[in-house]
Amino acid sequence: MTVLTVPTVDAAPAGLSRRTRVLRRLRRNPLAVVSFVVLALAAIIAVLSPWLAPYAVEQTDFGHTFAAPGTPGHVLGTDDLGRDVLSRIMLGARASLQVAILAVATSLVIGVPLGLAAGYFRAWDAVISRFTDLLLAFPFLIMAVGLAAIRGASLTNAAVAVGIAQIPGVIRVVRSDTLRLKSLDFVAAAVVDGASDLWVLARHILPNATSVILVQATVAIPVAILGEAVLSFLGLGIQPPAPSLGTMLATAQQFAARAPWAAVLPGVVIMGLALAFNVFGDALRDALDPKGDRR
Repeated sequence: MTVLTVPTVDAAPAGLSRRTRVLRRLRRNPLAVVSFVVLALAAIIAVLSPWLAPYAVEQTDFGHTFAAPGTPGHVLGTDDLGRDVLSRIMLGARASLQVAILAVATSLVIGVPLGLAAGYFRAWDAVISRFTDLLLAFPFLIMAVGLAAIRGASLTNAAVAVGIAQIPGVIRVVRSDTLRLKSLDFVAAAVVDGASDLWVLARHILPNATSVILVQATVAIPVAILGEAVLSFLGLGIQPPAPSLGTMLATAQQFAARAPWAAVLPGVVIMGLALAFNVFGDALRDALDPKGDRR
């Protein structure tokens, strides 16, 4: 009698939870690992910067103005008032991340409900979509600058201005995913079973749209960091003597020939943070892609 031998298949990967599969894909992506390490270090430094900074941000040393990087006592040099550049960059990065997180939180709190409503309720779609088109008619930075100028210059107002400018993007992304989810069988089954619209949105559509919202937030943070830098550079963001990467660039531009490090170093930090968030956002989007389970 011939015995048919069925090849064994490792069923462990198929039995893994979705979170485990996502983490495994991220760990296997070198760029994701590097960007995550950079962001983790930036977050730790930002949180602990009031204690890690070697000098107070307002402390001046007129005997060591424009000290070059590597000067004893000033690793990254000093600015025109003899203030330690490293200390100001650490506190400036903290302020930039604060503005970015507040801005993205503002855009999500307003944009996600509007996107869900636009994608699920046909009657609301036209109104919300026209509102979104109206906001998209204004370039992001122009809208942020205008709102900051109206509200006044401060960290909170800069965060609100950048957050409001990001709302249209959140609405469009959430609306698109809501339309996709609304057409799937499990949503139709819930409606047939008598579930209310709010129940369907809260228990079926929103949880399944979390991945898209998370990726959108990750991609929006670097845009908010750049927006804060622009507002502070124009004098509409964080005000001196409080440190900000944007204000450091604005102050250093008039001394760029004499002390280029005072302008280059804050710019490098802004670029590094934005690049790390963008790379990690792209990696997270690929890791959350359900098509990856079939590869």
